Parts: sequence; structure tokens; C-alpha cells
Amino acid sequence: MFGGIAKSLFGSSNDRYVKSLGAVVTKINAFEPTISAMSDGELSGQTARFRERLTAGEDLDALLPEAFATVREAAKRALGQRHYDVQLIGGIVLHRGEIAEMRTGEGKTLVATLATYLNALPGKGVHVITVNDYLAARDAGWMAQVYNFLGMTVGVIIPNLSDQQRLDAYAADITYGTNNEFGFDYLRDNMKYERETMVQRPFAMAIVDEVDSVLIDEARTPLIISGPTDDKSDLYRSVDLIVKQLQPTDYEKDEKQKSIILTEDGTENIERLLETAGLLEGANLYDFENTQVVHHTNQALRANMMFRADIDYIVKDGKVIIIDEFTGRMMDGRRWSDGLHQAIEAKEGVEIEPENQTMASITFQNYFRMYPKLAGMTGTAATEAAEFYDIYKMNVVTIPTHVPVQRVDEEDEFYKDTADKFRAIAKKIKHHADLGQPVLVGTVSIEKSELLSEFLVQEGVKHEVLNARQHEREAHIVAQAGRKSVVTIATNMAGRGTDIQLGGNLEFRVNDELSAMAEGPEREAAVARIKQEIAVEKAEVLAAGGLFVLGTERHESRRIDNQLRGRSGRQGDPGLSRFYLSLDDDLLRIFGPDTLFAKMMRSNIGDGEAIGSKWLSKAIETAQKKVEARNYDIRKQVVEYDDVMNDQRKVIYEQRSDIMDASTVGDVVEDMRSETVNGIVGAACPPGTYPEQWDIAGMKEQLATTLNLDPQIEAWLEEEAIDPEIIEERVRTQADDLVREKAESLDPETWVRVEKSILLQNLDHHWKEHLATLDALRQVVHLRAYAQKTPINEYKQEAFSLFERMLGSIREDVTRTIAFAQFNVEPAPSLPTLPDFITNHFDPFTGDDDTYDQDGASGLITTRLPPLSIPRPEGQELGQDPADWVGNVSRNAPCPCGSGNKYKHCHGAV
Repeated sequence: MFGGIAKSLFGSSNDRYVKSLGAVVTKINAFEPTISAMSDGELSGQTARFRERLTAGEDLDALLPEAFATVREAAKRALGQRHYDVQLIGGIVLHRGEIAEMRTGEGKTLVATLATYLNALPGKGVHVITVNDYLAARDAGWMAQVYNFLGMTVGVIIPNLSDQQRLDAYAADITYGTNNEFGFDYLRDNMKYERETMVQRPFAMAIVDEVDSVLIDEARTPLIISGPTDDKSDLYRSVDLIVKQLQPTDYEKDEKQKSIILTEDGTENIERLLETAGLLEGANLYDFENTQVVHHTNQALRANMMFRADIDYIVKDGKVIIIDEFTGRMMDGRRWSDGLHQAIEAKEGVEIEPENQTMASITFQNYFRMYPKLAGMTGTAATEAAEFYDIYKMNVVTIPTHVPVQRVDEEDEFYKDTADKFRAIAKKIKHHADLGQPVLVGTVSIEKSELLSEFLVQEGVKHEVLNARQHEREAHIVAQAGRKSVVTIATNMAGRGTDIQLGGNLEFRVNDELSAMAEGPEREAAVARIKQEIAVEKAEVLAAGGLFVLGTERHESRRIDNQLRGRSGRQGDPGLSRFYLSLDDDLLRIFGPDTLFAKMMRSNIGDGEAIGSKWLSKAIETAQKKVEARNYDIRKQVVEYDDVMNDQRKVIYEQRSDIMDASTVGDVVEDMRSETVNGIVGAACPPGTYPEQWDIAGMKEQLATTLNLDPQIEAWLEEEAIDPEIIEERVRTQADDLVREKAESLDPETWVRVEKSILLQNLDHHWKEHLATLDALRQVVHLRAYAQKTPINEYKQEAFSLFERMLGSIREDVTRTIAFAQFNVEPAPSLPTLPDFITNHFDPFTGDDDTYDQDGASGLITTRLPPLSIPRPEGQELGQDPADWVGNVSRNAPCPCGSGNKYKHCHGAV
């Protein structure tokens, strides 16, 4: 109560903070007359002057007012856009390493230029992270006009670039790209064998667009680089056939946790079926020998009982393609991990592609926490403010809109079942469309989109359906969703990247209607006519009430609902939003208070009747908060486990870096050899024992297999009384002499390359095996909770001992490799090249794989970008003769012939 009174009197802490930034905005505005009077040359020269002042000892905060005023003037001249005061506030928030929450249509892309320019002045590079390749290329091309005007360079990272193109992009003052591309480049850099081939510079600052999508929705999803393993297609198919014979009583489903387990009867049933199929070793399903079969059985169970076609995935052209639960798009190139995708391929009877083995991985939480300064912007972050601060130490600041929001958000309406709800929705849509109001309908799945489409057909309402099946037409459908009486059904609207403009989008109409018309007076007249039509239509739509956003279901996350609502009422436009719910909705069915809702709605509401109340809306919000808290716990658990691996990852990557940078690694190899000798002799001659108790035979065998030596230890013992230290010293001397002899057969430079190559390859091999072991440990460590032990503590202890054991194995293997290696003087040994890797971005809890987000890439790129030398994937401008492509096209790049296959599988096939 008292908090509410204080808030009404003094404003919230957010309001007070935003108000305090007004003093900085005043300073920026004070520079405007001086900056505006500058010539283009003088304005461009500001960058050099700022850098001189930095060198002289000034800090960025002191430069901020004048630098922001400079960017505002440059944007005015290059783009014809002047930053509003609220956009300046957003820029200050970003510069301070905080999250700017700004409504849809408030110009976040332009806001980012302020903090990006200021933080790029030291020359260490600023990374601007976007959620998809289309937005990265669009924003880089668009904003480069401002940066280039001020003398700064801009790069952009998109898939299929060569290492040289990536080096150039990262060397720029400002680099745009997706979270996946930056993360995979970091992992690939730490798998290379020479410093010169690494593309990234040390991290300085990152500004993340759609920060809630990147750092929350995808946070529990590790980036993984992997290589293929053995083909087990027959096993997947056999297990799938067996699982399809199970009855509902054989398993229990938990939709909240997205898990499924066999019952006692189910275990006996599946043991019998597996035994009949010859897949079971022994009588017990859970014997150690059957670990792999148990794993594939569990994945086949999930595939058949938990994953649904046209909701979680679709089958297209003989392939299982995942559907993004947040955007409803098809995600070509993505695959579920851990054998789940293969299980679904077996279920659907399509070709099964092999699984992969992890070579390197990192979560977005640990990747982005490596940046000394991290900032972000989005339209919806306040609901996750606690998580942003706990994990990333970033405050969320809500920036006021430039023009007050006029959208009306109505109370939710509740119906008894889906059929009643959809009938009411169809009538409501018809009513508003008849008034001339555009309607945007948000659904949660393809299935619901197509069901609603059938109801609208019955009502005679003309409409467009935007879901994974219409992926290619996405941009055109979204761009015209604000036209008079247009009805658009969209499977989620998160991160669509296209602004819905009332009356229609001029650029898309021109591209669609005038693409065949040549430049000239006739085309100009046609463009003028379209502009006039859009202006008239916009006035009619505004008079009808603006865009009506209708949600057919509440999402688990309030942010997704807010993103859908935010499509209406942009930049002060009028608008309307309402959500329709029923007792059949997943959120209410799985997470709602069952008895309360069920009793009230089933006994008190007749068919077709609706109720709406603040109490029910509050209950829905409580259910959403419950789900968000559970998801936060999952993400927190992921970061706790990955923190253990992250500490080890840092040690390994620092070791690799030191090896690559060292002029010689002889001392490292010598230390490894010495420790290996100490370990062998120490194990055979324990402290406090007599020579007759020593295992001389075992020691000699190990020295022979590890160091390629045959020391006469028995003769040493007969000649004199010696202790283990003397044996160690003599063996060490023999081992050093053997290696010195090998080194002298090569020139010093070649020998250094040999040692580096052996060190790095052994390091990588054992790290890869260690990752697989940790992954297996993590799958089972939760079982230790039954023994009253804390799983995370158990994981930390086990991981530490495994890491120590791995370091010992590395020492031993490096020593053995050098001891037994035979070298030819010609040609000189070269460091190995990286093989063709597979990149994955999979969720360890749901199995979702978000490797390539082509979000809007198909169709949306019809927008004409301003000039920027955006690097094109290799081989796109090489002419028509395949002979010219040899040596000029990366083996993993798309083949220039346009087949859609990789070059190595097409014209580059050996």
C-alpha cells in the first residue's frame, strides 16, 4: 500500500532514473547548433578529433554529449532521420551496459548507432548482434551510411564466408552479425592451429538486438561444433517399430517437463520385444551392456508420443524440418540432438542421417559474459528483469515512447472449448474486417492456424495464413498486414523483422507491382499513384481504429504475448488488442488451477458463452509466471553446469593460445616428458618400499610403450644401491637424448612446428573425449539426489577429477607420440587443416536445434539495401565455368551452380 502511494508521488525507480538522464540529453542538445553548422568534411573529421582526445586521457563518458550530437547530425544528413530525445536516452542506457526496453516502431536500430559509434572510438571493435542473417545484413547496410559518413568501417558476418572475409569483417570498427555466427567463430578460432588464421579480436563491447530472444529464449541452448559418427539407421528403425507396439499403459507422460518414462509393465513389455528382435544383451534392459539401446528407446518414445507433426515439425521433400516454437517458422538446417532427430526420421519413415560427436561447445550465457561491456535492446524485457540482472548483471530500463501509446488492450475472453472460441473469433474478425479495420491474428501452431482458417472460410472472410508452410511469402504477407480489411493469421509474431505500416508498405508494393517497369517518367508516375493510394488507405484504417491484434491463445511467456500486442499502436497510431482463451488451451490445461477453472467454466458457462474478468486474467498471468519461473530455473541450472565446463574450457583454450603464440614449446614438451617419467617410476617404486618390492618388469614395459626406451634397470640395481630418484633421472636423460636426436634430424623451425602440431592435436582429441564424458555424466548425475547428494556438487567433483585425469592422458600421449614418431625431411611437416565440421545449437532439455536462423532470409531480402560492401559467400561472382571455381570456392560453401548442395557434394566433388 505504502509502496503504491510513494510510487504515485515520486514515480517508480525506472521513472526517476530516466528523468535523471534528462540532464545528459540537455548537454547533447546544447551541442546541436555548433555541430549543425559544420561542413560535411568537418563533421567527418570529428572521429579523428575524438580519438585524439581519448589518447590524451579523456574517457568515453566525457565525450558522450558531443559524440551523440555528432551521430545525430550524421544520421540527419545520411539517412534524413534525426534522433528524438527518447532515442538519445536509449543510447545513453546502451552505453552504460544496460538494456533499453523500447516499444515496437520506436527506432531501436537507429538508437544503437549512438552507443555503437561512441564505443567504437577506442578502435577495439563493437559487435552488434541480431537474431537473424537478414536483419544483420539489413541493419549493417542501412546504418553503414551513418558510420561511413563519420569515417568508420563496418563489417558483417553471414554464413559461408571465407576466413579472410571474416578477418576483414572483425577488423572493422563495427561488426554486425548473428549470435550463432559470433559464437561459432569463437569456437572455430579455438580449434585452429595458427594464430594468424583466428578471425576474432579480443572482445570489447556487444550490443544485442532482441536481447530477450538471444539471452533468455536461447540461453539454455549450447552452440556445438561436431563431427559425424557411425551410421546406426537400422537400430533407429528397429527400436521405432518396437516402440510403436507399446500401449498407453506402458508409459507415463509429463507434459510440463516434456518427458516420458516407461512404467513397470512397460519395461517388461519392451524387454520382451527387444529380446525377440535380438537387440537386448542379457535379461535386464538396464544392464550396462544395453545403455545405448535404452537411450535410443527413450528417444523413440519421445519422438512417437511427445512430438507431433505440423506442430513441432513438418515433413517436406522427404526431410523432417523443425518448426520454431517462438516464430512458427521452418528451420532448415537445424536438427534435434542426441539421436532425437534420427528417432523422428525413423518414425516418419524418411532417410535417417547419422548423429554427430561434440568437438567444442559453449552456451550463450558464457559466451556473452566474456564481453567486458554488454548491452541490449528489445520491446519486451521488463518481465525478465530479475534474470537479466542475476545472470548478466544488466539492469532493464523502460524508455518512454516518443508519442503516447493509443492502443487499447482489452480483457481476455474465456470460452468452454476450442470450437466455441474459434467460432467467436471468426465472427469477431468478420465484424472488424467489415468495418475496414486490418486484423492480425496470432496462433501458437500450424494446426491452430489452419483450423481457424476453416472457420473464416465458413464465415466468408478473405484472409492470408502465415506459417511454416508459407515461409517463402512471409515478407509480402507481413508488409501488407496493415491494409484496409486485410486479415492475416500468423503463427507467432516474435522477431518478424518487418514493420506493419497502416495503409500498406510502399517499398513492397512498388517491388510487387512495378518490378517489370523500367525507370522513367511512367514508373515515377506509378510510384506517386501508389503513394497517394497508401495515404488515402491509411486515413481510412486510422478512422476504423487502426490495427486489431487478436491472440487465439496465451503463450507460456508473457513476452511473446506482449510482442504480438506490440505490433499494434506503433508510433502513436490507434489500435486494439484482445486474447481469446478456452479450457482446452495448453497453458490452462497443463499449468492452470485445474479444479477451479474446470468447475467454474464447465458448470456455469453454456455453449458459445464467454466470460471475462480481471480475476481470470490475473490467474492466467499467475500461470505464466509459474512457467517463466520454471524455465528460469532450467536456464539457471544450465549455466551452473556449464560454468563447471567453462572454467575447464578457459584453461584448455588459454593453453592452446599459449602454444600457438610461443616461439618454442620445447620446455612444455620436456615438462610433460619429465612428469610422465615420474608417474611411471613412482607407480612402480612406491615411497617407503624396498627394491625387491618394486615392479621392475611392469615399469620397463611402460617405459618401452610410452617412451620407446629399454633401460637396463636390473643392471643398475646390481651395480649399486640406487633409489627411485636416480632411476627417474637416468630414464629422463635417456628420453631427452632420444628426442634430441630426432630434433637434430630436422631444422629448428620444422621441429617447433612438429611439437606444436602434436601438442595441439592431442589437446583437441582429449578435450573432445572429455566433452563426451561430461555430457554422459550430466545425463545421470541427477540420480545421485536419491542418495541425498546434491547433483551439481557431485558434478563439480567428478568433472574436476576427470579433468585432472585428462591432463595426465595428454602428457602421456604427447610423450608417446614424439618418442615413436618417424620424420621425413621432405616435405616439411605442416600443421593439420580443420576438417569439415557440423555446427549445432541444441537445447539439452527439449532437443531443439537452433543452428541456422534464416529468420526472414527467404523473401525478405527483396528490400533494397543502401550501398555497403557486405561480403558475399564465396563463389557467387565467379562466372559460369566450373573450372574457374576450383580453389576459389570453399568446400562448404553453396555450389555456384545454384543446385543448393554444398560445393564439395556438387561440382567440387573429388
